[in-house]
Amino acid sequence: MNTLYKDTKGEKMETKIELAYLYDFYGELLNEHQRRIYEDFVLNDLSLSEIASEEGTTRQAVNDMVQRCSKKLMDYENKLHLVEKFLHVKDNVGQIHKLAKQFKESKDENILNDIETISNQIIEEL
Repeated sequence: MNTLYKDTKGEKMETKIELAYLYDFYGELLNEHQRRIYEDFVLNDLSLSEIASEEGTTRQAVNDMVQRCSKKLMDYENKLHLVEKFLHVKDNVGQIHKLAKQFKESKDENILNDIETISNQIIEEL
């Protein structure tokens, strides 16, 4: 999570998702004006020009605001790692779900050991 939005479509989408996660976890730490502009750009997918028109300001001012907010949210993540922890737990739960399906099909007791190991990792991380 060390990039802001990029030019290429794939990277832009991935980064917008990262920005949305950052906003979900830390957005309440922005002031109301910052939240409104950031939400319009990241969540409502408005262009910088559309937001500038709505806000009665310049495209550059909106771009600067989005950049500053993104940096602020990334700074919070670099200190607290809440998004990172959430995504790691989400991946682990996905693994548990996959292993549970395998166990239903095979009844292999070793799979239960793997599930227990992963669930213990989740508990330790929380």
